[in-house]
Amino acid sequence: QVQLSESGGGLVQPGESLRLSCQSSGRAFAVAWFRQAPGKEREFVAVISWNGATTTYADSVKGRFTVSRDDAKNLISLQMNSLKPEDTAVYYCASRIVLGMTTRPNLYNYWGQGTQVTVSS
Repeated sequence: QVQLSESGGGLVQPGESLRLSCQSSGRAFAVAWFRQAPGKEREFVAVISWNGATTTYADSVKGRFTVSRDDAKNLISLQMNSLKPEDTAVYYCASRIVLGMTTRPNLYNYWGQGTQVTVSS
């Protein structure tokens, strides 16, 4: 069983950057980032394959967010640049027990507790 823990959230102004980290207790396969704003459903943000060779992003963050992984440290990061107020949400990382990537949250087996990101002037 893999345990995940996010960190790095905070309050920033529009246009600023944040780097979220997801610490895994062990080697994780595909790892995705999701977010959930108040009153909204959880939505896909980004995913990285088990070997880091493939990434996929939601259209709303493409070109601004970058997901990466350091498997020596069991660490998955989400670099968020040019943040907008609509990026405000609780951000979660999640992993699967199989190799394949997916954007569907119900197909992820392990979840972190989430970290709050607030973008406001």
